[in-house]
Amino acid sequence: MKKLVLSSKLLKVLIIGLMLSVFSTMSFATELTMFYPVAVGGPLTKLVDKLVSDFQAENPDIKVKAIYSGNYSDTMTKAMTALKGGTPPNLSVILSTEIFTLIDNDAIVPFDDLVTTDQEKQWLGSFYPALMENSRTAGKTWSIPFQRSTIVMYYNKDAFRKAGLNPDAPPATWDELVEMGKKLVVKDSAGKVTQWGLEIPSTGYPYWMFGALCRQNGEVLMNTAGTEVYFKNPGVVQALDFWKDLGQTHGIMPKGTIEWGTLRTDFLEQKTAIMWHSTGNLTAVKKNASFDFGVAMLPAKKERGTPTGGGNFYIFKDSSPEERAAALKFIKWMTQPARTAQWSIGTGYLGTRADAYETDELKSYVKGFPAAAIARDQLKYATAELSVHENGRVYKILNDAIQAALTGSKTPEAALQGAQKQTSRILKRY
Repeated sequence: MKKLVLSSKLLKVLIIGLMLSVFSTMSFATELTMFYPVAVGGPLTKLVDKLVSDFQAENPDIKVKAIYSGNYSDTMTKAMTALKGGTPPNLSVILSTEIFTLIDNDAIVPFDDLVTTDQEKQWLGSFYPALMENSRTAGKTWSIPFQRSTIVMYYNKDAFRKAGLNPDAPPATWDELVEMGKKLVVKDSAGKVTQWGLEIPSTGYPYWMFGALCRQNGEVLMNTAGTEVYFKNPGVVQALDFWKDLGQTHGIMPKGTIEWGTLRTDFLEQKTAIMWHSTGNLTAVKKNASFDFGVAMLPAKKERGTPTGGGNFYIFKDSSPEERAAALKFIKWMTQPARTAQWSIGTGYLGTRADAYETDELKSYVKGFPAAAIARDQLKYATAELSVHENGRVYKILNDAIQAALTGSKTPEAALQGAQKQTSRILKRY
């Protein structure tokens, strides 16, 4: 009996010791809060949850709490609100173009201040240069490409066949886009359009689509320092003229504005034969299209062109050294070739580094589904997305000007001259 009592006491001591050990380990775990945008193409939350879970299994000393924070605009607003309230996230995926706003608010820390080893410096240089254009300024790297995209052209091959067009030869120029678009418009017996030739979204992110048209006409919208815009340049005005004429003159797409959020549904329901949209929709279109479809680079006027787009990882300044180190470790893990390949296959977004396309998984996927390589191949024609100081205000000014031109309330020239004047006034202080 005495031995049993002693054994029970010993067992109790061991249990208490074990519990203290567990609590000690838990108390020393580094906890990270991450804001993540979910209102973009593809079923992201399950994949993000899985990646976070896999990371934590490999790194039990780090806990990552993913807070799904709405679309990109919502995420930026919530991050800035949290910053002003003294409780910013440790890291977040936010539009790459918010770099100047975040720097101006002293919100983020450059990765150059965090990487120390040669291996980490090599990692910092492993991403596609075109994607880094919106990640660097003033000689420093402020964010890391992750949920990145270019605009691509999705087209219904079955509709092309019905119109007598070659399903393997989508329009490569503006003239071909108009010519083929007219053949792809379908009307019922009452003359009502049941299928448009083309739809380009003009809500949500019209400045992004406009950047593509401008690049195709040999123009960019801003300087690299984010202090000047070129909205009234003749080639920029011509690009908006062309966009307006697609609906107003050529009749190959609806007049007025076209909704970003419902365009993918229009394409899947065969209400339009061609759509311009983010490559982030690729997996969803592949999964849901009931027809044969293709993906192509955007057409050219003077040259092919698209802005890059999408979100980058940022590390917020108001974090402890331990939290910054843990955030860096997580971001490095998330952007390794194998994870990048997994992410690209699961979502349709770009593989952000060339070696991701050398993994067996992505090699095999691209071989069986060549459309997955279009956005990557288009990077050679890509330019930085519009990004300036006071980004939110400038976006609204330009978006309003684009929509005014498309709805006919202003001429493209008048709309853009007004946008130039307002924006120049805002950027003067920089």
